[in-house]
Amino acid sequence: MSSDNAKSTGSNQPSELSNFLRQIIDHDLAKGTYLSRVDQAGKPLPAVITRFPPEPNGYLHIGHAKSICLNYGLARDYNTLASGGRCHMRLDDTNPTKEDVEYVDSILDAVRWLGFDWNHGGQEHLYYASDYFENLYKFAEILIEHGKAYVDSQSADEIHMNRGNFATPGKNSPYRDRPPSENLALFQKMRAGEFVDGSHVLRLKIDMTHPNIVMRDPVIYRIRHAHHHRTGDQWCIYPLYDFTHCISDALENVSHSICTLEFENNRPLYDWVLNALKEAGVFKGPLPRQYEFARLNLTYTITSKRKLLQLVEEKRVDGWDDPRMPTIVGIRRRGYTPESIRLFCERIGVSKADSWIDMSVLEQALRDDLDVRAPRATAVLKPLKLIIQNYPEDQKELCSAPRHPHHPELGKREFHFGRELWIEADDFQTNPAKGFFRLFPPKDGIAGGRLRLRHGFVIECIGMKLDTNNQVVEVYANYFPDSKSGTPDSNNYKVKGNIHWIRTDEAVPAEVRLYDHLFTDAHPDSGDKNFLDFINPQSKDVIQAYLEPCMSTCKADEQFQFERHGYFVADRIDSRPGQLVFNRSVGLKDSWK
Repeated sequence: MSSDNAKSTGSNQPSELSNFLRQIIDHDLAKGTYLSRVDQAGKPLPAVITRFPPEPNGYLHIGHAKSICLNYGLARDYNTLASGGRCHMRLDDTNPTKEDVEYVDSILDAVRWLGFDWNHGGQEHLYYASDYFENLYKFAEILIEHGKAYVDSQSADEIHMNRGNFATPGKNSPYRDRPPSENLALFQKMRAGEFVDGSHVLRLKIDMTHPNIVMRDPVIYRIRHAHHHRTGDQWCIYPLYDFTHCISDALENVSHSICTLEFENNRPLYDWVLNALKEAGVFKGPLPRQYEFARLNLTYTITSKRKLLQLVEEKRVDGWDDPRMPTIVGIRRRGYTPESIRLFCERIGVSKADSWIDMSVLEQALRDDLDVRAPRATAVLKPLKLIIQNYPEDQKELCSAPRHPHHPELGKREFHFGRELWIEADDFQTNPAKGFFRLFPPKDGIAGGRLRLRHGFVIECIGMKLDTNNQVVEVYANYFPDSKSGTPDSNNYKVKGNIHWIRTDEAVPAEVRLYDHLFTDAHPDSGDKNFLDFINPQSKDVIQAYLEPCMSTCKADEQFQFERHGYFVADRIDSRPGQLVFNRSVGLKDSWK
């Protein structure tokens, strides 16, 4: 996978990181396969041109992020060589009934957010498959004229039935031997809108007995009277992916067409179409070549667009950008950073073998990214009131803590010690378990728990208050005035416990959303499983918490390490000054069970 720090070594190896795709590209560079190409203006083309071609029928997810980092990363790294490299952004918008401008905009935004763009040498390389509708139609006519395509008038069910299966060869369509002139006339009438949806399709004439079912006279055009988000009602026939994709690559001079393994069986068709058009004089060599890599399989996650759409439509999540979703907009809202996603993709590498990547690998990439740069802050997520009985009610004392323990240049954050504080309810036990070194009340002549309030004073528990349900509502303690952190006398106090706290009258209230895996099963949609059966009922917990005073001016998307609790981000949609909302991005360590 591409490295952000990749540097040219002066050879065909732009990075010490290698994989089978780099080896293929290096081999092509050594042979000069794509070195002599020029564009229409006669200007030399880069020897490495890749592309990222999503269909705008949904939001991109973490699996797409791997492809984005791979295609754009390869192009960027090889651009350090004299032969050059670039990556195109192409929207494969050939299915008007499922595509939308909303998805187009979200895709472009996601690629930019991940740190990539489609500008090369001052020129934008943003394309749409719909840009090529006229070309695709003309190329289909050429194939018809050369006897390599025909109009089939069978129903979709008949075509499917006659296609056969792995054990049974297909049967020729009764319309397969229509003369080219009749096929051409029918195809032109299809374009003119003279037929209803499903009455005719255009198929390639290859081999109905081919062992690869993909090659059994695949359909390349169908009638669909539908409004297209870019071409409007100009077209009522639309090309299918396998015909569009390879031709789009060739028109854009793509050299290495990199896709996931599910398209491996389609590679012979990719080559067949381009070679047929080359023989007809449409294209010249060298033609693009397709290469496949293993898609990202992440535990506790699904990446099927259909299933993700089902989660949204059935309101099992709060939308495409729900922080539990694996969509780019979702993980961005969760608090994942572009750097952490690129680091994750680099760590998992590229191979041709399918494997499962544990969610902990993604989470650790985020921890590693945020640990070095996220400011620290204090948050009390389960507030319990602590009253310092021997501290004056009208007094307060300034305390401070570093914004980041390893970056003193970031300065300090300040807060006050006082009589009434918020502490974590987990830091107090009525009957302490063995090894519990925090607060507990005195009992049977044994003194109460003694500990240090972090960046403050040492205190000793002297009692508690229960409500009518015998629940602890207040804890009482005394403080030692000469024990303040940073003072010489503080060294005289040796305690094992150290907890965080916030003065009640300067605590900043906030809504905190604690997110966990959306599914309880590591492989929720494998085999015959119904993924809905494994939705985690505890994947989202909304609580009311208190933050230290410096957080009052926090802005959306700001990220912090809440000490002891993990990494949190101010929600980019709902959080604003005076109404703070934080999402837990990831804990300080892998705690999933």
